[in-house]
Amino acid sequence: MPEFDLIGTIRARVGAQRPDVALGIGDDAALLEPAPGMQLVACTDTLNAGVHFPRGTAPEAIGWKALAVNLSDLAAMGATPAWALLALSLPRDAAAFVAAMAEGFARLATQHGVTLVGGDTTRGPLALTVTALGQVPAGAALLRGGARAGDAVLVTGTLGDAA
Repeated sequence: MPEFDLIGTIRARVGAQRPDVALGIGDDAALLEPAPGMQLVACTDTLNAGVHFPRGTAPEAIGWKALAVNLSDLAAMGATPAWALLALSLPRDAAAFVAAMAEGFARLATQHGVTLVGGDTTRGPLALTVTALGQVPAGAALLRGGARAGDAVLVTGTLGDAA
């Protein structure tokens, strides 16, 4: 499938634009408008087939997980998620995979008000890289170095579930 057709498939499934997206998918870069008094928080994670998810994993689950690991990083910093970029390395004949993966990605993005604003596609072994961007009030980011004796440490789910 030609690159612009892949992009169209993803754009059709990921959906709504946020009002703070001046320019989203389709140009060389996105134009975003962070709210006044907010700091931009950025994180990125790559998922490789056979390393971060077993081969044969449902594409919807892969798309969901690719965004989820980034939303977790934003949450750890106390940030509200806003935008994401998605880079895909795809083997030949990946059209069906892309459509299903985009559905899983979109389902989680919609739940958290995240707009996909760009990315990249290339041919190669299956891998997904998501860069997520969020906002936090200036000076209010939660940093690892800010933990103090007596602070509560909380987790959700079962440790190790990501495997």
